[in-house]
Amino acid sequence: MSGFARDPKYYGDRLVYEPLERKWAGYHARHCGCGRDWLEAHATPAGFTVIPPGGKTGYYGLVGPGLTEGVDEEKLTADALWEAVTGKPGTQTWYESVHITCRSPESEAARKEHYKQLYAPAQERRKQAKTEPATEAQVKYLTTLAEKVGTERFDAEFAKVIKSSDIAPRAPRQRCATAAKRLTKSRARKLITALVGHD
Repeated sequence: MSGFARDPKYYGDRLVYEPLERKWAGYHARHCGCGRDWLEAHATPAGFTVIPPGGKTGYYGLVGPGLTEGVDEEKLTADALWEAVTGKPGTQTWYESVHITCRSPESEAARKEHYKQLYAPAQERRKQAKTEPATEAQVKYLTTLAEKVGTERFDAEFAKVIKSSDIAPRAPRQRCATAAKRLTKSRARKLITALVGHD
């Protein structure tokens, strides 16, 4: 979403406004409708400078009078840009905060480590689910589903979930419950999802 930002890596020490393109293009289309690019037609002539996006962020920044220059950073609004783009005085009744992002190598490494620690438990659970046997509850539920959808459908979906594994298909006279016990937790979960879709 649009907002004020500071990013030393891409913007230096400048305060910028990062506009959400589709939002501001929409404002321009509704209130002006000249058919031209809103940056070229209105923002640039009004004195705003476009700072190209850095790296792969996809964002670009706008700087200029009334928006990021000569303003009280405790009382930031996008009124100046609104007036330039729509031709109407801005009436923003709230103040916006500044989103500060530091993309230095140190901060990026710290951020990656933070998310690694944050998602480590879930990743460990997924890893274990690939090797742990199906639970008693899963086997019981699969047995119930097999009775509802029939052995033909059960066998078809079972074959899909055991693909590229050393798990053997269900033998012709083997009970579905017995076959289900050979599954891992993750494969049992996939089979349940597939069979529920055909329930």
